[in-house]
Amino acid sequence: MDTSRLAPVYLLGIVLNTGALVYAVSIGEYLFASAFVFVIFYLMFRYRML
Repeated sequence: MDTSRLAPVYLLGIVLNTGALVYAVSIGEYLFASAFVFVIFYLMFRYRML
């Protein structure tokens, strides 16, 4: 895949994981929230490497 098609996939992943992070924090599941934080940082790192 080239970068013009891959960038929106990373951005969509970041947005969806941010929503899941907000939901996990709102119900008090901090262990799941920390997993979403790691995934968001990984996706941001991969997006920056494009």
